[in-house]
Amino acid sequence: MFYLTATAVPGQLMFAPKPAPQPHCYHHIEMRPQTVGRVLGIGLRVAGRVASQRLGAAEASPQPVPDTHRSNSGNPRQPGNLKSGLTGLFKPFRRVGGILWLEVTGVFFLLPVLVFSPTLWRTRQSFAHGPDHRTFVASAIVVAVFLYLGVSSFWRAHQRSRANRPSQ
Repeated sequence: MFYLTATAVPGQLMFAPKPAPQPHCYHHIEMRPQTVGRVLGIGLRVAGRVASQRLGAAEASPQPVPDTHRSNSGNPRQPGNLKSGLTGLFKPFRRVGGILWLEVTGVFFLLPVLVFSPTLWRTRQSFAHGPDHRTFVASAIVVAVFLYLGVSSFWRAHQRSRANRPSQ
């Protein structure tokens, strides 16, 4: 008869040996952080240039970038280069994302107009002194405010898309 306990006892069944602990970070797998940062920064910078050229943005003219992989003293790149690489990658998408954001918020501002318009129409006979006067006034205020916000959001998106459109 076998008894399994929490501690190992001679003669107890051993199902499988414990696996060796696996390394969880790059320090234990012998990868230099300078190499990872440099490769990632260069890749993001190149991807940003390619994306900006394909989108045809007016400000996408490539600027000469000095080679700063290593300074004169041989020190690795500074950690701020990842931020500049990400900025270069997402620069072309910022304009489109801003326009899309304005259009999405415009849609959400127009949803209360769709919800409160039937109430406004139903209580239109009570606009002066009828029994549903307060409902009519509240619905009219909500519809007017959200209609203004929705239309102005779409108008701003239209203006932004016209202002940033590349000249042809």
